[in-house]
Amino acid sequence: MTNMPKTKRQSRRSAADRPDPAVTAVLDACPKPVKSKLLALRRLIFATAKSTAGVGALEEALKWGQVSYLTSETGSGSTIRIDRVKSAANQYAVYFHCQTDLVSTFRELYPELTYGGNRCILLDAADELPQATLRHCVALALTYHLNKRKTARAR
Repeated sequence: MTNMPKTKRQSRRSAADRPDPAVTAVLDACPKPVKSKLLALRRLIFATAKSTAGVGALEEALKWGQVSYLTSETGSGSTIRIDRVKSAANQYAVYFHCQTDLVSTFRELYPELTYGGNRCILLDAADELPQATLRHCVALALTYHLNKRKTARAR
């Protein structure tokens, strides 16, 4: 066996490929139906980031004890957090910064979703993940600051 140098491609693995052990522990602590939905949501968030111009690589970390996604590389977006809803055994949520207008925008675009105040989209583990809708919401969050900068420049 020889020690071959790693190529750039091999050494630059994304957070999707190597989750933080603390993130894994939080997800593993969730009830099985909720955990599977959170993992599907995690994949959706990474896929959306990858396919959305200007977002760059995501940083996955724990913020306030919740699995969080940050656009640290580009600063293009607002943090997204995912977690189970502790007061409702079969619910989970996608949380957004409450001082943005993201959730109010989502309410206008998708009135059929269930919301928790101005901070989250509530989902039920027994229901199908509304993938297309969530992809759009996630893309809006991941480009929130980028879009604000574009709007400011256009003035």
